[in-house]
Amino acid sequence: MVNRIVLNTVSYHGKGAIEEIPGIAQREGFHKIFVCSDPDLVKFGVTAKVTDLLEKAGIDYTLYSEIKPNPTIKNVQDGVKAYQEAGADSIIAIGGGSSMDTAKAVGIIIKNPEFADVRSLEGVAPTKHHAVKTIAVPTTAGTAAEVTINYVITDPEKVRKFVCVDEHDIPAYAVIDPDMMSSMPRGLTASTGMDALTHAIEGYTTKGAWEMTDMMHIEAIRLIAENLRQAVENEPKGRAGMALGQYIAGMGFSNVGLGIDHAMAHTLSAHYDTPHGVACAMLLPISMEFNKEYTGTRLREVARAMGVKDVDSMSQEEYRTAAIDAVKKLSADVGIPATLDKIKEEDLDQLADDALKDACYPGNPREATHDQVKELFRKIMA
Repeated sequence: MVNRIVLNTVSYHGKGAIEEIPGIAQREGFHKIFVCSDPDLVKFGVTAKVTDLLEKAGIDYTLYSEIKPNPTIKNVQDGVKAYQEAGADSIIAIGGGSSMDTAKAVGIIIKNPEFADVRSLEGVAPTKHHAVKTIAVPTTAGTAAEVTINYVITDPEKVRKFVCVDEHDIPAYAVIDPDMMSSMPRGLTASTGMDALTHAIEGYTTKGAWEMTDMMHIEAIRLIAENLRQAVENEPKGRAGMALGQYIAGMGFSNVGLGIDHAMAHTLSAHYDTPHGVACAMLLPISMEFNKEYTGTRLREVARAMGVKDVDSMSQEEYRTAAIDAVKKLSADVGIPATLDKIKEEDLDQLADDALKDACYPGNPREATHDQVKELFRKIMA
């Protein structure tokens, strides 16, 4: 079996990393940058931390911020039009997954206009050309979209999210500066952090996991377990640890896939607009419990990375339970709810259907029936 790793060409990490952006733009010869960010980040001055640097360096840019928290096909198509009208030649994506997913789709379509309908990008897209050269600047510690070959778009007409997987979409540069994450409120810090933990645990237990991604995922779990509580309190050490942990998780899962947790979480976001990280966090211990008999000794290493003591003296059932309990405790400590009151019994058939069709599901270590997926959804019903 041949394993593949796709990563950024260059990434910058640490406090003050955004100061590298003007130099990158100048060395690359960018003449007009399409800055893709969400309206709240613009409103609260987070986007300006980067655009002020561009202005100071005399670098021309245009700002596009018509992006919803779960970006839609129209957001992408409007972005393509705005990019073309601006005469841009490059992209800077500033934000969480929504901004970066939109930017990825825009960048792909500009270079591969035959995919302009957006829906044709679903799954493993057969594009021929790499996206517009992009600098990705995350403002959340969760999605790791700056280092992944995945993006997710919402189709409001069909009430579903679809996952696009394309090695041509990865940003050329990733700039991971914890200062860009310092304005995240507690709830968003918690939910995006639990999304990152879900990436790491699902990536470690997915069918495609192998040695190189294993080391990334275990280290990501350790960093997230050690730093998420502090990050929620906006402590600099916690922010820095989460900025690194979520990126390392992205390096791994992007290349091996995820599982049923993400498949179900995408479904909840599409149907109820549930924040992605919250959905992932609610489902994580449930999906771990469902998969545990198919994970060998891997949950022992998850437990160890989560900070559980004396795992080597535990039985298999004990360390599996300990890993799941550690995840539950972290989720509760950072304020993630355990149930979702929007789910109705009459919705379960459609939810299960959509989850089983999601691009993340095939990586799950255990096959699931339609009725089993319905039962998993029931476990988070209020």
